[in-house]
Amino acid sequence: MIDYAQDLGLNLPFKSYDVDAMLTKRDVELTSGFGGNAEGRRAYLAYVSEGIQHSQDWDMVMKYQRKNGSLFNSPSTTAVAFSHIRDPDCLRYLCTILDKFENAAPTIYPLDIRSHLLIIDTLDSLGVARHFTNEMKMLLDQTYRCWLHGEEEIFLDTTTCAMAFRLLRIYGYDVSSELAFIILSTDQLSPFSEECFFNSLEGYLNDKTAVLELHKASQIIFPEEPILEELNSWTMNFLKQEFCNGSIYVDQPGESISTKLPFISFQVHDALTYPFNVDLDRLGHRRNIQQYSNIDNIWTLKTSYCCPNIGNKDFLELAAEDFSLCQSIQQKELKQLGRWIIDYKLDKLSFARQKLGYCYFSAATILYAPELSDARISWAKNGVLITVVDDFFDVGGSMEEFVNLIQLLEKWEVDGSTDFCSEQVEILFTAIRGSIHEIGGMALARQARDVSRHVNDIWVDVVKSMLKEAEWSRYKLVPTMVEYMKHAHVSLALGPIVLPALYLVGPKISEEMVSSPEYKNLYEGMSTCGRLLNDWRGIQRESDEGTINAMSLLLREGDRSFDDAVEEVKRAIERERKQLLRLVLLERDQGMPKCCKQLFSKMVKVLHFFYMKDDGFTNEGIVDVAESIIDDTIHLSP
Repeated sequence: MIDYAQDLGLNLPFKSYDVDAMLTKRDVELTSGFGGNAEGRRAYLAYVSEGIQHSQDWDMVMKYQRKNGSLFNSPSTTAVAFSHIRDPDCLRYLCTILDKFENAAPTIYPLDIRSHLLIIDTLDSLGVARHFTNEMKMLLDQTYRCWLHGEEEIFLDTTTCAMAFRLLRIYGYDVSSELAFIILSTDQLSPFSEECFFNSLEGYLNDKTAVLELHKASQIIFPEEPILEELNSWTMNFLKQEFCNGSIYVDQPGESISTKLPFISFQVHDALTYPFNVDLDRLGHRRNIQQYSNIDNIWTLKTSYCCPNIGNKDFLELAAEDFSLCQSIQQKELKQLGRWIIDYKLDKLSFARQKLGYCYFSAATILYAPELSDARISWAKNGVLITVVDDFFDVGGSMEEFVNLIQLLEKWEVDGSTDFCSEQVEILFTAIRGSIHEIGGMALARQARDVSRHVNDIWVDVVKSMLKEAEWSRYKLVPTMVEYMKHAHVSLALGPIVLPALYLVGPKISEEMVSSPEYKNLYEGMSTCGRLLNDWRGIQRESDEGTINAMSLLLREGDRSFDDAVEEVKRAIERERKQLLRLVLLERDQGMPKCCKQLFSKMVKVLHFFYMKDDGFTNEGIVDVAESIIDDTIHLSP
């Protein structure tokens, strides 16, 4: 603009040496290179055409014209191009802006899809999305239609494309990671490819937000998606390298992060420390609420641009109030559960670990809504019972007691204390039966049928598998890997925790659903993933105890080193996790409701979190995290 003014002979209120300094700085910028990123530099030079003027290569610039007539969806770039070459499509785009905004023009137009996605992502990240279900579905439906039509507003903007892919897939829309390769013309590459990104305007400008969104998208991965595997690899390396270079300052991953750091620093730190497979809902909500007041809603492009959907104080206040409401309910529930343990004498079992805090935390962090109280109570009680029963079979009971407990559960109708071979068995059976009756009563109102027998059968399967493992241990038997996994995925005992909760989260679950292949695959996928996580992280402890697990069997059966066995188990965990995620996210006609299927993937997230560093329940740091979710009040800055 200064150049224009000088050409017109206008007298500018600037000192001549200031003007000369600015123009010299511009000329140096325009003549300097940027490594080997020639294509990215050409895009950049086209993008800043209004600063180049007469020396611009307008034929090169027009290669970036979009279907709506614009250049980069930038009114200023499009306007200067039109002033030089009088392109009618540029004029059409500019007239559209004038019709809409009259005497003003935004920095970018259109920006509707990205703005809508930011709203959805914000509501999700703050934990209040459930209050806006209908509005969010409307926006997602619109975005999905644009995705299927290959709209340039999505596919020519890396950040928007990555965010659209992630949110659409998470919300159950069928989006392919390969679509971005075929939706554009054959001489263009996907925004998801490393080569394309670093040859783009965003790559030239070292756009960390775009890389961060690509990294987050890469984690919503199904089996056989090499595009996303490659994407995850290079984006993670990029973000980590930025740490090493100091261009993003944060604490080291795993350490606490200051609430005063720039918001992009917090986001990168968060993404690297808590990837999708370990990011428990309520933990993420708490971190995001605490950081939201630091968000920068001013985008500095050619000029500053304020996006009203970012840094919205109303969203923040709603999220904080909602979090506090949920906490008050959860604190009462935790006290109620403490009394339940005493009432059923579970605290009298000297062999049993007392892990109520862990069990309730796993429920409260994923089933946090007030209306899910019954599901939380069921989840936590059965988690406590499973922990006690597991200790009973490991160290607390005899073979006679094991068989007695199984017979009692199979018989169900017990005739007084004469059926119990010990007080321990009586305490355990009474607590399990009480829990089953309670679940049956809570589920009856929702399901209009008695589900107690199904819940009891789940328990029978678990204790029978535990008995089989006890026999292996006591009689020094070594099963094959196939035989081991047949029982071990059941004996991990996620069934009594997750499966009864299906009946308590809302939708009706028919008998056909719980006998379907879909149900079986969800349960086996969750349990197998959990068992392998347990065996990988618990190999040292279980080796010391002389307990068989998947790791020890791999080392025994083949010519593998310990490190090779670890890698094999980790690959198997990833396969199971990806397959389970696909089962959960992709909708199926007449299948199990999505909110029920999500319990399986959420439990896997809990397990990944518990085993992130240490051996599950031995990770004492989880206690502090649990207290922050249930007890610590969120204080907003004035």
